[in-house]
Amino acid sequence: MGIEQLIRQFRTLPADKQVEVLDFVAFLAQRHGRPQPLPEDAAEADAFHRLSLQAALADMADEPELYSPTDLQEQW
Repeated sequence: MGIEQLIRQFRTLPADKQVEVLDFVAFLAQRHGRPQPLPEDAAEADAFHRLSLQAALADMADEPELYSPTDLQEQW
């Protein structure tokens, strides 16, 4: 499989699956002692960080709240 075909397949994945692929690549790079390549520009890095955070927090909206404001000892 060539790099162009790999990129085409990557782009067809949903955003959350793209994040998983990027995380796995970073894991493999770290595991083999190679530094992870940096994005070419800050906009790409920012977009990746936002997408990564969005994917990480996606399922948290459905979780029940464990504490209410009345549970706080001190309010700001």
